[in-house]
Amino acid sequence: MSLKSDIDSSIKEAMKAKDQDSLRALRSIKSMILLAETSEGQQGELSKDTELKLLSKAAKQRKESLEVFKAQNRADLASVEEAELAIIEKFLPKQLNEDEIKSKLQEIILKVGARGPQDMGKVMGVATKELAGIADGKLVSTLVKTLLV
Repeated sequence: MSLKSDIDSSIKEAMKAKDQDSLRALRSIKSMILLAETSEGQQGELSKDTELKLLSKAAKQRKESLEVFKAQNRADLASVEEAELAIIEKFLPKQLNEDEIKSKLQEIILKVGARGPQDMGKVMGVATKELAGIADGKLVSTLVKTLLV
């Protein structure tokens, strides 16, 4: 089942349950999918990779907004972002914790034969492909820098 059909069925459930937070987040995701499907050069259904990128982007936007609202002491807006983020994360694959990411990065470093900070590009190229959607890019970058010292 594609992400779009999962979202559609979840929208129906949220409408029946009169869950406005879920409905808002789900409609936002559906809008992103429809925009991506109708963008120039795109033909028909989105690939799993593209769907994952869209969801990751939506989650990242919510996290950044959440940080800003918390910094500005706007608990009302922060709670809306938290609720939407929780809905979006239901459709994302399980995220790796820091220790799991470190072990994967150590494997990647051995595989590409990286010896120091000058090889960060090689490691990041492989890491972004292998850890796409299951690890935060900023955290991956930070950990690569510490491991390649």
